[in-house]
Amino acid sequence: MDALYREEILEHYKFPRNRGALQHPDITYKDTNPLCGDEVQIDLSIKENRVTDVKFQAKGCAISQAATSMLTDMIEGKTLDEIKQLGKKEILEALGIELGPVRLKCALLCLKVLKSGVYGIKEWPT
Repeated sequence: MDALYREEILEHYKFPRNRGALQHPDITYKDTNPLCGDEVQIDLSIKENRVTDVKFQAKGCAISQAATSMLTDMIEGKTLDEIKQLGKKEILEALGIELGPVRLKCALLCLKVLKSGVYGIKEWPT
């Protein structure tokens, strides 16, 4: 079963969904994982409290990029309240493999970025 999940992770890493940037996002946030250098930025367009478009830019390991791609697939069409309910469990279920503490931070960076944006931090602090 792990082999299937590993294939899915590699698929999202090699051919990420929603990669890019939005011209005028309603919400954007960027953060890094200083332990390994991963960087993730997520842009959202919101209409009537629902995600109408999502894009991301990421640099780093396969786990962080695949998790971000998977997360953007998960949130398309969701309301901000539904996004606020997402947690670690959903990301780890999507990845489907056991992760050690360092890789766990890689996998969850996208969720941290998404929630920071949704909870009101509009831009990455400079």
